[in-house]
Amino acid sequence: MKLLTRMVPALDWARDYNREYFASDTLAAIIVTIMLIPQSLAYALLAGLPAEMGLYASILPLIAYALLGSSRTLSVGPVAVVSLLTASAVGKIAESGSVDYITAAIAMALISGLMLIVMGFLRFGFLANFLSHPVVSGFITASGLIIALSQMRHILGIDAHGDNLLELIGSLGANIGSVNGLTLVTGGAALGFLFWARRGLRPLLMRFGFTGSSAAMLAKAGPVLVIMATILASYYGDFGAQGVALVGQVPRGLPSLSMPAYDPELWSDLFVSALLISIIGYVESVSVGKTLGAKRRQRINPNQELVALGAANVASAVSAGFPVTGGFSRSIVNFDSGAQTPMASILAAMGIGLAALLLTPVLFFLPKAALAAAIIVAVTSLFDFGVVARAWRYSRSDFIAISTTIVITLGLGVELGVLSGVLSSVLLHLYKTSRPHIAVLGAVAGTEHFRNIDRHNVITHKNIVSIRVDESLYFANASYLEDYIYNLIAKDQDLEHVILLCTAINEIDMSALEALEAINYRLKDQGITLNFSEVKGPVMDALHSCDFLEHLSGRIFLSHHQAVKALKCDEIEPYII
Repeated sequence: MKLLTRMVPALDWARDYNREYFASDTLAAIIVTIMLIPQSLAYALLAGLPAEMGLYASILPLIAYALLGSSRTLSVGPVAVVSLLTASAVGKIAESGSVDYITAAIAMALISGLMLIVMGFLRFGFLANFLSHPVVSGFITASGLIIALSQMRHILGIDAHGDNLLELIGSLGANIGSVNGLTLVTGGAALGFLFWARRGLRPLLMRFGFTGSSAAMLAKAGPVLVIMATILASYYGDFGAQGVALVGQVPRGLPSLSMPAYDPELWSDLFVSALLISIIGYVESVSVGKTLGAKRRQRINPNQELVALGAANVASAVSAGFPVTGGFSRSIVNFDSGAQTPMASILAAMGIGLAALLLTPVLFFLPKAALAAAIIVAVTSLFDFGVVARAWRYSRSDFIAISTTIVITLGLGVELGVLSGVLSSVLLHLYKTSRPHIAVLGAVAGTEHFRNIDRHNVITHKNIVSIRVDESLYFANASYLEDYIYNLIAKDQDLEHVILLCTAINEIDMSALEALEAINYRLKDQGITLNFSEVKGPVMDALHSCDFLEHLSGRIFLSHHQAVKALKCDEIEPYII
């Protein structure tokens, strides 16, 4: 039963479900539904897809995640960055708006979903660690800039395209002379209101007697007000006849369920992009889930999240949707609205289903400029330019990774930006661990503690050098340790013993073992013993599995104090900095 509950977390929360939870979840579902309708339409537009596909991607995926997800408040659906990645990937193999484009977007959701499910069963939750948080922040900031700029064509009413900042600026500049005045007024007014609503609507509502929490919730419904107002203005002002781009005919009803056809060539073309979307979506979703879970002392299971997000994407594909993941803004609204269980997502899916059945006729008159304004305002919350300055002050290696990610994303596109972020993170990690911090140690007077001679007043012994390596030993840093020890013994003619303190060494791979063997033989030839202290159990087991200890010139000591006590000469050298 425990295994089944772990695989289907809904069995856990459903067991204790009560009327109080239902009331809280219903209220949260109503608020989230009102927010998701304009968001879903807008992100379908961002992905270059028909508006109804945004609604389709917000029904079954919500239910699939609610049943299988380990977070009780995460809300899945179309999000800005994943929609942009979808548009970038699918746009390379089909023309936007074509049947092939739609087919490829649906296939992308299915491929991504299957990848995530397989990774979940293989317990690949650790993949999130390959993208550091600063690099993800840099990528999302750069992506947000591209998203905002890409939507300016809808605000201006011109034709402009591009996958990166330079292409977009060039395309917008080349077509700036064909701006549609009414579209610009509509988009500009929507932008102005939405930016004002983020800060000014809540205080205004509170002056009219609303409580702080209710005013905050209503303020988040700003996009809904914009959509209602622009639909009315478009209908009575006949915007379509004046050249304003409208959403147009939106099919009424729920999506038909069907499994996308398998096309080997298409799947091959989309494979790498689907993998990038899967990883980025997973990292974003897990980050949000952990943040919200911590507020209620709830834990999420990273491997179960892979399965749940995979199921959500498969559900999106079979219902004619596109790739989805856990969204920050919708999840925060769901949490703040009082959602207690994933039932809130199931109820929200039902609400969006009703909207697809009843409200689609009025969406015909919705100006695309209004949706573009909603996207631009939403992605401004993704900007975190301060991460660059913080990285510069704290870690130059993180600064290099973030800067590389931002520059490549803006200059070459989001897919290469993701790859550069992963690659730079891995390479910088390898670089840092290939040159680990190594300290020469001395004893703190009157204690059994040993500290770095460059930082503390300590006692050393003439015939001993104590070394602490603050990293596991593996192929990338093995030669660095060799060179360090050889340089050290070359400076000290009275040296008789080298003691390696192993408190920070969790693993020694074969390359490092060979390096230790070489160090041992070279020291032995010079009449110097190689000793180890405080070796961890797993490392000791690995050393026992080979013949290294049989040829070791020195000994293994339980504590570093015992090692120094056994090997020291009578002459003591106090080290004063």
